[in-house]
Amino acid sequence: MIEFNNNHMNKNTPEITLYNTLGKAKQKFVPINEGKVGMYHCGPTVYDYPHIGNLRSYVFADTIRRVFEYNGYKVNQVINITDIGHLSSDGDEGEDKMTKAILREGKTMTLESMREIANRYYQSFRSASDDLNILPATTYPFASDHIKEDVEMISTLIEKDIAYKTSRGIYFDTSKKADYGKLGQVEGDESRIGEDSEKRNYRDFAVWKFDDKLGYDTPFGKGFPGWHIECSAMSAKYLGDSFDIHTGGIDHIPVHHNNEIAQSECAHDGKPLANYWMHNAFLIFDGGKMAKSTGTFVTIDTLKEKGISPLAYRYWLLTARYSTSLNFSYEALEDAGRAYTKLIDSISSILKSIADASTEKHSKESSEHFKNYQRNFVNFVNDDLDTPKAIALMWSLLKDAEVEGDEKIKLIEDFDKVLGLNIIKYAGEKAVAKELLEADLPNEIKELIETREKARQDKDWAKSDLLRIKINEAGYKIEDGGKNESLKISKLG
Repeated sequence: MIEFNNNHMNKNTPEITLYNTLGKAKQKFVPINEGKVGMYHCGPTVYDYPHIGNLRSYVFADTIRRVFEYNGYKVNQVINITDIGHLSSDGDEGEDKMTKAILREGKTMTLESMREIANRYYQSFRSASDDLNILPATTYPFASDHIKEDVEMISTLIEKDIAYKTSRGIYFDTSKKADYGKLGQVEGDESRIGEDSEKRNYRDFAVWKFDDKLGYDTPFGKGFPGWHIECSAMSAKYLGDSFDIHTGGIDHIPVHHNNEIAQSECAHDGKPLANYWMHNAFLIFDGGKMAKSTGTFVTIDTLKEKGISPLAYRYWLLTARYSTSLNFSYEALEDAGRAYTKLIDSISSILKSIADASTEKHSKESSEHFKNYQRNFVNFVNDDLDTPKAIALMWSLLKDAEVEGDEKIKLIEDFDKVLGLNIIKYAGEKAVAKELLEADLPNEIKELIETREKARQDKDWAKSDLLRIKINEAGYKIEDGGKNESLKISKLG
């Protein structure tokens, strides 16, 4: 097979440009520390199952990470887990989402119950992330494990006379931050902050909410941290006062992210919280944002039940810019599923033809076609994550008769470091499964192999294990190969 340098960060590599919400423009990326990137992503509030609209944010975050690692950067990635303090609005109004979950599930109103529920839905989030081939973050800090850090930051703001006390809690005084709201505002955002006659300004927000029945004891009263202060405290602990990239959905811009910026910069003597702010657009469902609050949401398990691979959903997301709203429909996902399957089939055929070739492939210098495809791919993904062009380039490559099969495989393997579609893995399994289906095996076993291959592609491990047992009961042993090994089947006895 052709070899090439996996480290794309060299003098000939184009610069990485990102659309920065803070600067309202696409900007060249310059890291705080050379060769390293610190990233913070607003994580899930773990009071219910994650829906595929939520998960778009993490496919987006994963793509950013993959692009930087593809370019040779070392990434420190933090995805927080909100298990306390997030009210049903993004401001200071409504019911606490975690207490809502406790009531829904009929549990005792205790911090222990809250954490029990959080742990369960956190595991659901991680499972859905695995289904989408999202790389594990460096750290997944839980908000409830960082009360000490919240209290320290709030105390600093009080000492600086930037936070003040009311009968409801401790509030941040937005009038003390001249550029408050610099990330961007939306019309009517004041209604999201809520009205409180004790607040000095209508945009002031809670950094601590009093609750004498349930919560944590602090020098300024029992209660819970505000949702915004949690992110500021956790990002500072794991990434420092200033870091490179902060992401989230576009709904976070007017309130949550503006509030994070304000309190962090005031607590840290004006140091910028993050140099680059990036936001993904919504997944639209029946004309509105997909959301748990309205009951209009679809989970990864829902897709599986309908025979749609989670990686087909990832493929669909990558065919659009992260900043573009996507209209959800099962028809669109089914079309994406067919395209993804066609992609796997095409590469599977190339792998099989290479395996069937009588002459052994030897290392050789990469062709100009190879170099051009690799150069174009780097240009696309480094240009504000232009994955639609990267996907189109991949299809052009597969149709290009000027590029040899082994070069195509090497390029697809390289591209998939960013796309994260597990293309070579599943194409390889399909190629081996196809050989087995063509082998001298009973039709019953061939059908079981084919069904099991589909279950593995969909990451339906329970079904895959069940089919393995059925194959064993029929007198055959099936062994799944590792990274460089093939699927094997042998007759028992």
